Amino acid sequence: MKFYWSMPEGLKVLYRRELKNYDDEISKGNLTLAWRQLERAHILGQAWTREHTHVHWLMLKFGIKIKNRKEILGQLPRLILGGVKSFVGVIPTGNTGGANVPGLKPMEIPEDLQQMLKPYKKK
Repeated sequence: MKFYWSMPEGLKVLYRRELKNYDDEISKGNLTLAWRQLERAHILGQAWTREHTHVHWLMLKFGIKIKNRKEILGQLPRLILGGVKSFVGVIPTGNTGGANVPGLKPMEIPEDLQQMLKPYKKK
């Protein structure tokens, strides 16, 4: 069994850029754009335990900030189980990570993110 712990450095730069964009948007009060950046970071990071768990932590904090009970309750199991699923390589590819979508539903990956992920595809 292969474990997925460390995100490749090149992809980590792209993942961090999405999180920086999230920070920028949240500081401006642009909640819709901030959430979109978290979803994009989730897609990039979901295959790696640390990054996947970190995005769910940020999504939980976002849910608390906007006082969205569904998001808060939806993030708790994702926070606990998401990293474990990444660790053993069982993830729903493309899932955006929010409580507004089923946690195990694979989703279409936006074209620009597909291009970012292409060099790091797991075989």
